[in-house]
Amino acid sequence: MSTKIFVMTHKLFEGPKDSMYVPLQVGHALHGTLDHAYLTDDGGEDNISVQNPYFSELTGMYWVWKNYKGADNVGICHYRRFPVIRDHPDGPERLMAGSDCERILRDYDLITTEKLTLHSNYYEGFAVDHNLHDLQVTQEVIREKYPAYGAVFDRLVHDNKVYFGNICVMPKALYDKYCGWLFDILFEVQRRIDVTGYDGYRKRVFGFLSEFLQMVWVQVNRLQPYECRIAIIGEKFETGEVKRAMADFFAKKDVQGAKKYFLECFEKRPDILMEASDITGELRICMQIISTCEFEKDSLGTCILDKEQDMKKLISLFKTLNMAVLRKSRGEETEEDVKLLQGGLITEPAYRVAAQVVKGG
Repeated sequence: MSTKIFVMTHKLFEGPKDSMYVPLQVGHALHGTLDHAYLTDDGGEDNISVQNPYFSELTGMYWVWKNYKGADNVGICHYRRFPVIRDHPDGPERLMAGSDCERILRDYDLITTEKLTLHSNYYEGFAVDHNLHDLQVTQEVIREKYPAYGAVFDRLVHDNKVYFGNICVMPKALYDKYCGWLFDILFEVQRRIDVTGYDGYRKRVFGFLSEFLQMVWVQVNRLQPYECRIAIIGEKFETGEVKRAMADFFAKKDVQGAKKYFLECFEKRPDILMEASDITGELRICMQIISTCEFEKDSLGTCILDKEQDMKKLISLFKTLNMAVLRKSRGEETEEDVKLLQGGLITEPAYRVAAQVVKGG
């Protein structure tokens, strides 16, 4: 048995040394070559590389389906997201290797991600971040082309669990069957919806829909998935870009500029605050700093930025504040917490905002 996992990327990255992981540049037909050592999704006789703005990592998934025949098992992951495993329940995590995949696939039909638990059901969540009509059209296509999948689709769309990232590993024959089903649905949905005017995030609608469809396909076909944790390695470039801009606004004590910029970014990329993007939680702290400054200015006429403008120090201060407020709410307040909360640097508005942050998790 042999296994290849194709690492979908749109930028240069330092990949694992394990040769099982093969970089595959997606959207190559539109953006040109990142590295001549990378495979690209516009090779071969059949590809959809130019559809990358709409299909995201699926253009690479399609390329593997149509053009790759060099391994018994195939799969995809992302340049920042890799499957990990433990040798013992309490042991450290390590990158999943080919021998792990081959051992697991002797007992399971496929390897995929642990399920995400959403704050609402999938239907309501999709309506918040996307055009609900696109999901409704997908439902119609399922009922017309694959009626045996309709009941499970209807049930799962009102559940709050979903796989993510289209990350999977399975025997190539099963992968081909899955892709045949998946792209038949998505191409029909594409014919029926209009994405004109969608921003960059919402254009990737087919990539988002496919995450949900993977779970429908697994359950209808009564497949046994091995659900593994996915390690997120490194920070997205876009996240770092926002953080650098926030640091500049804080340095200039420009609260309204920071707020306006952040809201514009969030409108374009609603996923920017998700854990997979904001892996350190620092963007959420930036939101807290902005909110604190607004409340302080309203009630005190001054704000924390009049005392401290360095973003690293601000982040550290607010993380410490949140932990102090959390411990106080549990009756576990320490002497250090008392000194912080009564030391003059933390105002009543700052405390109240932190209490809301802690209450909201």
